[in-house]
Amino acid sequence: MFHKDYERKIDQLVNELTLEEKIKMIHGAGLFRTGAVERLGIPPIVMSDGPTGVRFEFFNDNWGRAGHNDDGVTYCPSNSAIAATWNRELAGKSGTVLGEEARGRGKDIILAPGVNVMRTPLCGRNFEYFSEDPYLISEMAVPVIEGIESSDVGACVKHFAVNNQETERNWVNVEIDERTLREIYLPAFEAAVKKAKVRSIMGAYNLFRGVHCCENNELLGEILRKEWNYDGLIVSDWGGIHDTKAAAESPIDVEMSIYANFDEYCMADPLLNAVRNGEIEEERIDEKVKSILRFMLRVKMIDIVEVESGDNEQTAISAGCTEQKPAVYAVRDRSRKKGSYDTSAHQDAVLETARESIVLLKNEEQRLPLAPEKTHRLLVIGHNAAKLHSNGGGSAEIAALYEINPLLGIKMELGGNCEVTYAEGYYVPDKNRQQVLNWQEVSLDELASEQGAYEGNDPEGRKIQKVLREEAVALASEYDDVIFVGGLNHDTDEEGYDRPDLKLPYHQDELITELLKVNPNMVIVMMAGNPVDMSAWIDDAKSIVWMSYAGMEGGRALGEILFGEVNPSGKLVMTMPKSLDQVPAMVFGDFPGRTLTEEEHERMNAKLTETYREGVFVGYRYYDKYQIPVQFPFGHGLSYTTFSYGDMQVKEPDGQTFKVQIPVTNTGKLAGKETVELYVGETEVSPENPVKELKGFCKLSLAPGETKYAEFELTAEAFRHFDEKTDEWKVVAGSYTIYIGSSVSDIRSVTTITIK
Repeated sequence: MFHKDYERKIDQLVNELTLEEKIKMIHGAGLFRTGAVERLGIPPIVMSDGPTGVRFEFFNDNWGRAGHNDDGVTYCPSNSAIAATWNRELAGKSGTVLGEEARGRGKDIILAPGVNVMRTPLCGRNFEYFSEDPYLISEMAVPVIEGIESSDVGACVKHFAVNNQETERNWVNVEIDERTLREIYLPAFEAAVKKAKVRSIMGAYNLFRGVHCCENNELLGEILRKEWNYDGLIVSDWGGIHDTKAAAESPIDVEMSIYANFDEYCMADPLLNAVRNGEIEEERIDEKVKSILRFMLRVKMIDIVEVESGDNEQTAISAGCTEQKPAVYAVRDRSRKKGSYDTSAHQDAVLETARESIVLLKNEEQRLPLAPEKTHRLLVIGHNAAKLHSNGGGSAEIAALYEINPLLGIKMELGGNCEVTYAEGYYVPDKNRQQVLNWQEVSLDELASEQGAYEGNDPEGRKIQKVLREEAVALASEYDDVIFVGGLNHDTDEEGYDRPDLKLPYHQDELITELLKVNPNMVIVMMAGNPVDMSAWIDDAKSIVWMSYAGMEGGRALGEILFGEVNPSGKLVMTMPKSLDQVPAMVFGDFPGRTLTEEEHERMNAKLTETYREGVFVGYRYYDKYQIPVQFPFGHGLSYTTFSYGDMQVKEPDGQTFKVQIPVTNTGKLAGKETVELYVGETEVSPENPVKELKGFCKLSLAPGETKYAEFELTAEAFRHFDEKTDEWKVVAGSYTIYIGSSVSDIRSVTTITIK
């Protein structure tokens, strides 16, 4: 809460505003800005996407690119890449880059980070999110938020809440039990509020228990405002408000949308008329304006000045007040940080993050790293090797200052000492993207169906695929060293679109299978923000590397790892299942949702209802509970060196916390980094609980032969579950098991403790 003196000044400034001016402040006056009140010196709030960098400039009233020549920015790794580092410090650095660049570009809010749970591996926006695990999401999101807001700009945590699919995203109603909501889907938002003190939150498109999230008093009022004592700004997703009265009576503060009819927004002229007609109390508008002013003070957009009696008229005129002299007005806070963008420090930070985000999934016969001094002729195959990813993904698209793709990164690593040949290998039609360049203007309820991934299955496409495949296979038989770079792209990992299955698009399975037949030593790199089904060729592949969209330096980082300059240390943030029918949302539910009856549709203004029947058994919690084998487990990631774990030691110094430590030794010949993962579960596991859940992690940097201790502190929060009968968190007395390992499936040390 603000100091009482600030709250008093806020109240005074609200009293100076007319109703029309208040309404002007609480809705968009441009696609990315709110209305200003020049009479009192109150500026607009200027916002920008994005999760991977400050988005290029649009015109104020349409989605045409404004054509500025200075909006090329640092392209940061996606959140799924940041999380794969399992490095809180790097998460903070990534946030700092976003915050400094947002301020450098004159923004007040950067619409990031997204902290939704990767409930299914089909969601098109999973690349924007951190993980399937709420603890890992929370631990990585908090430093990102703190980094952003260190530059006097607001982070905007999104999308509150249970926003886990793109299919009918604006019209799907989510039904979920209270325990699952509290244990899986809310922790990251709660951490953002209570630990990071986030300054703004974005409501979600979907409905929650029959009410749109941006109008939902249970979420925004009871939980966010009352239970968590959040007094910051709440912004709607663009087009997420549907009803004037519902929005006015909910805690939402600002309505934004994708259309330029700003005065027709629900919280614009319709709300103004409703207040004038006595249908809505003006006090509700006042509360929204107070949130806006509170936000402006927190990010140092303004200071509030009181005019004392006897001050001359020049004081008021300096604030733009040329008529009646107000008692208080706003002035620009000159102490606000100015920010910067496109700096070498930012580029160094994203390179460091990219290096630690890359995951070595498989490395039989120590095929990797490749020896640069022995590599004289190299064949690189795959559309993703040469593709740039910064200009796609929906709201994640930016104009990167530059982007080093894998092909360029490999060439940079090898210098001029190696002949590098490139073959595209598979065909990705450009015309698919041309159809949806202005995806924001597509009706939200039609967006997902309009954006199906084009496979090149028309006669022309099939012909091109055949030619490219035959060329690549013929070349692969002639080279000793071959690297394939494939996976997904922002035709499939994209806002507004959920994949239909886990299969690789563009007939990549057929290509990879044929390539491995002629060159079984081929290195495979999968670039994707989601799991993919590798079953067609995984047993034949000796080495597999996974990377998400790792930013402008991702290609350089990949080259360094493939050729041994950098030792890989990334770990998976999601389970990679063997098939779609293993995914709990598919096993228990009806993803993407049940079609509503006519009565339900009329009552809720929705089209689908998706019930989260898997409950808390999301991701590894499900596979672990039912002992289902997967492609690669949560937390998995190999190194070019090896690590041994000693015996865990547990102490209880004060009867309230457990201090845990374990020695880890680098037993190989190379320096490396190991993330030590700690899980907790009941010793006698009850049917309703997971076997174990992530409750700590620690990343160690170890020289060959060096030993360090990974240290953890466990409080009651690590052992609690939400009791729906009493509607509160509880810790059940009894025996608990602490597991420490290199992944959820690779446990190296186990011990039990007793909670009385």
